[in-house]
Amino acid sequence: MSSTAGYGERDQFRPDELAIVLSHYDLGIIEAVKEFPRGSRRAPKLLLKTNKGVFLLKRRARGKDDPFKVAFCHQIQTHLALKQFPLPHLQDTRAGVSMLQVIGSIYEVFEYIRGTGYDNSLEATQDAGKTLGLFHKLIADIEPDYEPPRGAYHGARMVQQSIEQAPVTLAHTDPRAVEETEMMRKTMDFLSTAYNEAAAKVNELGINEWPMQIIHTDWHPGNMLFRGSRVVAVIDYDAARLQQRIIDTANGALQFSITGGGDDAASWPDYLDMSRLKRFLLGYDSVTQITRAELNAIPWLMVEALIAEAAIPIAATGSFARMEGYGFLHMIERKVRWLQNHADELSNVLG
Repeated sequence: MSSTAGYGERDQFRPDELAIVLSHYDLGIIEAVKEFPRGSRRAPKLLLKTNKGVFLLKRRARGKDDPFKVAFCHQIQTHLALKQFPLPHLQDTRAGVSMLQVIGSIYEVFEYIRGTGYDNSLEATQDAGKTLGLFHKLIADIEPDYEPPRGAYHGARMVQQSIEQAPVTLAHTDPRAVEETEMMRKTMDFLSTAYNEAAAKVNELGINEWPMQIIHTDWHPGNMLFRGSRVVAVIDYDAARLQQRIIDTANGALQFSITGGGDDAASWPDYLDMSRLKRFLLGYDSVTQITRAELNAIPWLMVEALIAEAAIPIAATGSFARMEGYGFLHMIERKVRWLQNHADELSNVLG
């Protein structure tokens, strides 16, 4: 489950800009250039077919172009590439650096990896979990040259602020939220209490004493490419930060087991797909063993992650992707209640 806010026109490369950028790379003879309309509309991308291969050129979006943060992300990707982790390899400039800073912007070039989307199969789900376990194992010994960000969806003030702001935003964007003010208030009160109680349970389990390491933070199907049931590439390291690994594992388990139902949130079922949840965690545990305390924390971290992922974009825009925010929050309430009622079953899913 992921949200993309904003549906304006996609930024594009100017011909003179493209010529300047490509002059800094040795990618071979350009045979074809094609727009690659994926991800943020503020970060234009092009597929470049050359006699040396196919590459993806990206201009960093404003707000995502802090050179120190980009350098941190690149160090992670280079570290993983050296250890044969499946990801698109960064291509250096002629000067031997992975980040090009020219004409007031930051540019990156990656090898282009062909793959398909997640097919919801148990085999693909298990491999996604295994790949996360491998990611955590391989990245655990990195010593970043730059101070990594911290903080995530667990016990975050920003999430509480978003829960408080969401009704205000919806009052301007969704007539139903105005007509059914009392129902909206009850939903938001429930989500606020559920979030705080879940965070408290995770703290009681001792998360603040658990080791911290670099984690991905955005482990969901949209950030993976598959061939059949195998993960062939993991992308988007912009949200990487220093946190407890279970923050990643619980969110990944949620993302790969959540059940949807199209554009009508009211038709989404309450439950998670327990078969996919188990397979994801089995895959992870086969590489990086999950402790009993971490398993006990997973249901409550799922509650936090689910609320955070819905509340933040709805507070900002009044919607979740293309779905109106009012109905989406009611669906989230149903799913949170299901998680609360099945916490013991979820924490014992591996036996």
